Amino acid sequence: MIKKGIILAGGMGTRMSPLTKAVNKQLLPIYDKPLIYYPLSILMLAKIRDILIIVNKGQLNQYKKLFPDKKNLGINIEFKEQDKPRGLPDAFILGEKFINNSNTAMILGDNFFYGQNLSKLLTGCAKLKTGAKVVLHSVKNPELFGVAKINNKNKNILKIIEKPKKFISNYAITGLYFFDKKVVNYAKKLKPSKRGELEIIDLINQYKKNKKLSAEFIGRGGAWLDTGSISDYYKTSAFVQAVENRQGFKIACIEEIALLNRWINKKDLKDAISFYGNCEYSSYLKKLI
Repeated sequence: MIKKGIILAGGMGTRMSPLTKAVNKQLLPIYDKPLIYYPLSILMLAKIRDILIIVNKGQLNQYKKLFPDKKNLGINIEFKEQDKPRGLPDAFILGEKFINNSNTAMILGDNFFYGQNLSKLLTGCAKLKTGAKVVLHSVKNPELFGVAKINNKNKNILKIIEKPKKFISNYAITGLYFFDKKVVNYAKKLKPSKRGELEIIDLINQYKKNKKLSAEFIGRGGAWLDTGSISDYYKTSAFVQAVENRQGFKIACIEEIALLNRWINKKDLKDAISFYGNCEYSSYLKKLI
């Protein structure tokens, strides 16, 4: 089982400026919760309890206000500051000490996943022993994403292209990845691209070259949304609001996930209610007691 996970919550968030001039994008609300709760909940659903959150330099105190007790969810949260963006694979270089020669999952801090069988998919991915696994989702505009060409017979990845000009597939590579312990060494050997950053596609292709790359698919009943733009950000918030109001449960309620995983008890829920204060989120937690 993969027991360690990284949330990449750095970056400048320029597509959402001027909002992100005042606050880190991952701390902005998606309906009733900070955006960071959503990728954190994904790692928790995968039964990952040791988590590193990489944040921009100077923004660490904002996260410490949100997670004042780094173990009150039955998990261990660590932080690492990044002085400037150097590309997604830089997360593994920054987190080398945290990873400590272990298999690791990484999720981008602005990605949103939802689906009925999501927990089963995640725990399956977390069983990775060797190689790398990427999570794919069908999109209608593949030219905007990193795309994987798939062998329809055995679902193996044949080719990966970043923002292809010609159609090769509609399977986009989402911001959720699972890697074995070789990932740090592979990341260190990468060379910056023309834009001066290490590219996640180059890292994934290293595993493909060694025939150690596999894929998992989010089916038609699932959703993957990138909240990186203003438009997509508010669409995601509206989606969460509609689902929660119709079905009566909360998406990415991290305390509920921790309780279902038996990492915390009802006393811990009461402490969380005291921390949040008199709000709708606390009212939901009270129903769990």
